[in-house]
Amino acid sequence: MKNLSVIQSVCIFILFLTIAFNTQNISAQGCVAIKGNATSCMSIHADSTNVSGWQFASSGRYFRSFRHFSGTEENKDRLVQKTEVINYTSVFNLSLTRILNNRWSVMVDLPISNNVRSSLYEHGLVNGTYVKRERNSTSSFGIGDIRFAAYRWILDPAKSTKGNIQLGLGIKLPTGDYNYKDYFYNVGPNGTKELRPVDQSIQLGDGGTGFTFEVNTFYNFIENFGVYGNFYYLINPREQNGTRTYRETLASRLANEAIMSVPDQYMFRAGFNYAVNQVKGLSVAAGARLEGIPVYDLVGGSGDFRRPGYIWSVEPSVNYEYKKVILFASVPFAVVRNRTQSVTDKENSVTTGTHVQGDAAFADYTINIGISTRF
Repeated sequence: MKNLSVIQSVCIFILFLTIAFNTQNISAQGCVAIKGNATSCMSIHADSTNVSGWQFASSGRYFRSFRHFSGTEENKDRLVQKTEVINYTSVFNLSLTRILNNRWSVMVDLPISNNVRSSLYEHGLVNGTYVKRERNSTSSFGIGDIRFAAYRWILDPAKSTKGNIQLGLGIKLPTGDYNYKDYFYNVGPNGTKELRPVDQSIQLGDGGTGFTFEVNTFYNFIENFGVYGNFYYLINPREQNGTRTYRETLASRLANEAIMSVPDQYMFRAGFNYAVNQVKGLSVAAGARLEGIPVYDLVGGSGDFRRPGYIWSVEPSVNYEYKKVILFASVPFAVVRNRTQSVTDKENSVTTGTHVQGDAAFADYTINIGISTRF
């Protein structure tokens, strides 16, 4: 397997994909962990106590997915037989927010991702027959899909100090390469290597112009204890991006998965936040987190290839603020992983009269850390 690159090691250290800061140190972050792209992630939001100014965040996220699930059942034999697919994903974000006043802010977010995918089944298959089955790796590195968004606090922050709701609308542009290629081994006519698109899970972009909707809210019961909630949804109207998957070479029943889909993505998190009185600027939080890819999109078609599913996690986090600098870290631990039936699975279940459901690899946990500064 290829060694992890230097940039990935750096990302592991700087990690965190998105940061949102509210009053009383309530914080929020989220990104779809099933797919490693940064295109579906919340970015920093204006502190409602600021009248105007700038906020910059450098952040990242790392996870290693290797446990295969079909539905909620883990296929543990994949680990025993050493046939599991392993994805190493690091995403580094640069986010800049302009706080227009105590209600309005605008944001631009640039993701950079580095991915390595180790697999057995993708190498050595020629015309549906394995001629030399061996584990090899493919990788991808570069910028992802850039996102612009505008945010507004619904209530007047000067008056609503105990709680508030922030709405956000944005647009995601297809700036990331959605046909990134690397060499696959022993797949040519004579067992040679071929340059092919990498798996959908490590493509840098999805190829669609998407629209994002966000809701961020908090309420403080007392000065140092409260609750928070965040919701994010990415609408991708485009059905497929034209990038070939080569899945039709694996089995005839996968013929309609030959092209990559452009799926919607979503994230939800909620929990409790506590500011530690003994240490000024320090707060801790604990909550639940849901992120996933739906089977059917809200707008547009839902055919072609996608791995729908979701992850429920418990998410402890810590936040420290010193003057104009904020440090953040969280480690969501997966408690429920579900690879749901795709459109193709449902169609094949009807055709064959038996239940068909593909699998997907999930991580046990993710590591998120980041830093933000106001100026």
